Amino acid sequence: MDGLLPQQFEHLRLPPLREELSLHAGPALDTGEPSYTLEDPVRNQFFRIDWLTFEVLRRWTLGSPQQVLRDIEHGTPLDIGYGEIESVLGFLDQNQLLQPDPLASVKTMAARHKAQQGAWYTQLLHGYLFFRIPLVKPDRWLTRVAPSFEWLFSTTFARLTLLALIISSIQIYREWGRLGSMLMDTFTPAGIACYGLALAGVKCAHELGHAITAKRRGCRVPTMGLAFLVLWPVPYTDTNDVWRLNNKHHRQQVAAAGVATELIIAIWSSLAWAVLPDGVLRSIVFPLATTTWIATLAINASPFMRFDGYFVVSDWLDMPNLHARAFALARWNLRERLFDAGAPPPEYFPPRRHWGLILFAWGVWVYRLMLFLGIAVLVYHFFIKLVGIFLFAIEMSWFILRPLATELRAWRSLWPQVRHRRRTRRTLVLAALAMLLFVVPWPTRVQATGVLRPAQVFPIHAPEHAMLSALPLGEGARVRAGDVMLQFAVAENASQRQGLAAQIESLRWRTEGAGFDAEQRAQSMVLREQLASAEAKLALLEEEAARYRPVAPFAGTLRDIDGALAPGVWVGKNERVAVLVGDQGEEASTYLDEDTVRRVAVGDSARFYPDGLEGPFVRLQVSGIDQDATHMLPSGMWSAQHGGSVTAHEKQGHWFPEKAVYRVTFKVTDPAGALAGRNWRGKVVIAADWEAPGTRLLRGVAALMWREAGF
Repeated sequence: MDGLLPQQFEHLRLPPLREELSLHAGPALDTGEPSYTLEDPVRNQFFRIDWLTFEVLRRWTLGSPQQVLRDIEHGTPLDIGYGEIESVLGFLDQNQLLQPDPLASVKTMAARHKAQQGAWYTQLLHGYLFFRIPLVKPDRWLTRVAPSFEWLFSTTFARLTLLALIISSIQIYREWGRLGSMLMDTFTPAGIACYGLALAGVKCAHELGHAITAKRRGCRVPTMGLAFLVLWPVPYTDTNDVWRLNNKHHRQQVAAAGVATELIIAIWSSLAWAVLPDGVLRSIVFPLATTTWIATLAINASPFMRFDGYFVVSDWLDMPNLHARAFALARWNLRERLFDAGAPPPEYFPPRRHWGLILFAWGVWVYRLMLFLGIAVLVYHFFIKLVGIFLFAIEMSWFILRPLATELRAWRSLWPQVRHRRRTRRTLVLAALAMLLFVVPWPTRVQATGVLRPAQVFPIHAPEHAMLSALPLGEGARVRAGDVMLQFAVAENASQRQGLAAQIESLRWRTEGAGFDAEQRAQSMVLREQLASAEAKLALLEEEAARYRPVAPFAGTLRDIDGALAPGVWVGKNERVAVLVGDQGEEASTYLDEDTVRRVAVGDSARFYPDGLEGPFVRLQVSGIDQDATHMLPSGMWSAQHGGSVTAHEKQGHWFPEKAVYRVTFKVTDPAGALAGRNWRGKVVIAADWEAPGTRLLRGVAALMWREAGF
């Protein structure tokens, strides 16, 4: 029928419509133009048509296009031609709304069915990506039970639910820390199974909410069953009958009923968790109080996928096929901006809606890109490696590469007419510059968490059972090497030393006089052993006594003296009472992963910026790079959990990096100024080797593929 000349179209007889089709009044459009809904009850499909199509269909039984045009011209203010009639005829034929021709229908329908199915691999792909299994026909059952749920739609229940939301929100805010710890404790195989069961139950209630609300508005619910999205089962409800509703608010109620059901379950489950005592019941409602919120707000309420949120927004804007229309407008806008193709927009909207749809389309594309990448990764890890790689390739090809290839083919078809456009040349120049920036090395900076500290540090710890007897020096005092910094007194130590000294003196006297006495000569070996033992004990006591009179091992400044220290005060064992900071300046260190440390060399310049301070920074120079990876971090402050830059996990009080990291040390090239003499954590910025951004990306991809290629 395409391409008919007007004189040929005049003699064409309009094929009859299928007798079971029906027309319903639809909502008024934003322009004030009425709309109508064409129902196909056999396939339970509905088509939104405009006023012009409605007027043509009303006169379809006149039999000929010429009579239809003549009647429309006399009975309506519309001014149409044969082209509009041909468009309506093509719409009816494409959607199988015409009575089949007994002679040609079999071949036509067979060809159409074959074209819709496509090749065997296309059928297999579509079956893997999405298919439905109808399970029940619930319409009669819903007619009986729907009145029993009328209380859910009452104002009283809505107010009680709002009150439950307020109370549960206050209680959860008070117990937020406990909720978080309980959530982490449930990430076990049994806990994940409970979340799965809770999610399955909530999704069934979700679909039941759609069905009951649709039945409440007088619509049929022909089937309910399971839909499989990338082999993941989700329940579904056929509510296409709501398109018969003239009131769009009623349609929105049906579309939002699933989300509303989940929110009601989440609110009352959260209240139950907040008020119930610890026990079985509280453990049962916990998955419902957590999973339901996430599943509802992150998935079903989002307009970026064709779930409930999409249909609510689509009906609110009165824009059926919202995604397709927004995508078409965004693609047209992109082509005009890149090539100035001069094509008219697919649809005309007010400026505010025009730009809103374009931004919405880009938001959907970005959202779907991240979602499909995540699905592809999950599919890859869910199956065995060989099957996972195959399915990952299918996901990437179908959801990401296929749309890009389609758009590139459209650009290729436009090329002959836009190749000499000024905007096209500008686009090519910008693309070449972007590619150049991608492959040409340019200066980069390496940033990581670092620590600046004095090069010489001697912490002073108290010995056991020590009492401070003297504190000759104060905070910030200068100390020379060998000076006594403070003194502790212990009576038991002094008495033991005096007793050992007297014993040693006696043993020496007896050992020296052994040559004059035969009896003493016989015991000389025993006396020598006793003397050696006593001297060793005295040396040990002298060493311990030195801890009670700490001596400076190097010259420096005394810092961080405990303010509560005074003569006569007792201190605990190993309690740090002061720190001696040497005069050798400061040093810095950081940890870099194996990909980053490759770009750093000894002698590279760097800067240290302390946390919490805006002004001072310290100039550094790389002085050393460890050849072996660090297996254990010196403390948890380097970990990402404590604000550091190293991804690590804690085990028995020690922190272990998740991947190989190397310690890099720095020397301070300028005076540290106000930062001298203290330990500072901050950010180290290193002027590393120049590198092209594309090189690092390709190296990362190659490393990932090499790592995952092993079986």
